[in-house]
Amino acid sequence: MYGCKFLINLLAFYPDTTNVLSDTSLPPGVEELFVSTEDHVKIQSLYLPLTTSDKVLIYFHGNAGNIYHRIPDLIQLQKAGVNVIGAGYRGYGKSEGSPSEEGIYQDANATLKYATEELGFSQSNIIIFGRSIGTAAALKISANRDIRSLILVTPLTSGKAHAKATGLALFSSLAGNSFNNLSRIKSIKTPLLVIHGTNDHVIPFSMGKEIFDAAQTEKTFIKIEGAGHNNLHDTYREEYWPPIFDFIHQTLNTKRGANNDD
Repeated sequence: MYGCKFLINLLAFYPDTTNVLSDTSLPPGVEELFVSTEDHVKIQSLYLPLTTSDKVLIYFHGNAGNIYHRIPDLIQLQKAGVNVIGAGYRGYGKSEGSPSEEGIYQDANATLKYATEELGFSQSNIIIFGRSIGTAAALKISANRDIRSLILVTPLTSGKAHAKATGLALFSSLAGNSFNNLSRIKSIKTPLLVIHGTNDHVIPFSMGKEIFDAAQTEKTFIKIEGAGHNNLHDTYREEYWPPIFDFIHQTLNTKRGANNDD
């Protein structure tokens, strides 16, 4: 079992610890922060505060590089009128530890806890955004929680299905129940946006559609014709960013029920 988990983590994560910036080299308005997980790993993330908003978006990135590579996306997301946390993972950037599936779930929980307990955001004022493998972290911490809304970009259905879809069928049995987004999506009770390109050869378009169809909440699906996995935010920016901004604005302007705390 340990060998299977080691192989899954080896195939799933491609961390970069070399291309990092000092805190004094970050763009204006971008701050470095560190959070500690329950298993005592120090995780480095980025924070883009916006004093005019009491809402925060937590961004979970894909499996390669590190959070520094996502700074342009974080800056763009802040333009939607929210504070932004670019969540780091263990083994990435300046974070301690080594990446693993269970590890990134602990990292995500620690980031959510930091947002509520240290930064003071109510859970119902938090938007969760997951990209690629980051959708697994996003879904894990969003399941059965009363967050503001959830955005999933190029989500996979499960580790086993992904192995089969990408030519690793011989190893699919080793994936077990890893990255089981298809199961978790059924526990989401908050407004949902799913975005996927039709020419995605990393995580097939069909997986995004399957995740969307399985969701049992208020939901929107954006299909971007011709887009691949890594060119959504730039080559197809005119099709990609407006639906995200519209969705964020819609959820920000939606009044919450009397049982919520905002």
